[in-house]
Amino acid sequence: VQLQASGGGLVQPGGSLRLSCAAFGNIWHIDYMGWYRQVPGKQRELVAFITDGGITSYADSAKGRFTISRDIVEKIMYLRMNSLKPEDTAAYYCNIHLFSGEDFWGQGTQVTVSS
Repeated sequence: VQLQASGGGLVQPGGSLRLSCAAFGNIWHIDYMGWYRQVPGKQRELVAFITDGGITSYADSAKGRFTISRDIVEKIMYLRMNSLKPEDTAAYYCNIHLFSGEDFWGQGTQVTVSS
């Protein structure tokens, strides 16, 4: 299984971006899929996740601004980010977590929010 993240870039404060994460390969027994972010010197933090049943959850910093979604047929997960702030600047990683405890990670896609 491989995950390929894309959609990062440079955006001004208040702007929007949509991150995508495409999954390649057969994946079974998914517990949840999520987006994490990390800045240098800090731990990777969970931004949002969506369960196999479609339940979503967000970090407090993302509530009301970010929306996680997925296309099951195309095996793509999205993170729509609105009203971006400089503190949202980070490398964003997509993740698939299986019921077995196994994790798959995509490569990071950099989001920079700056004027």
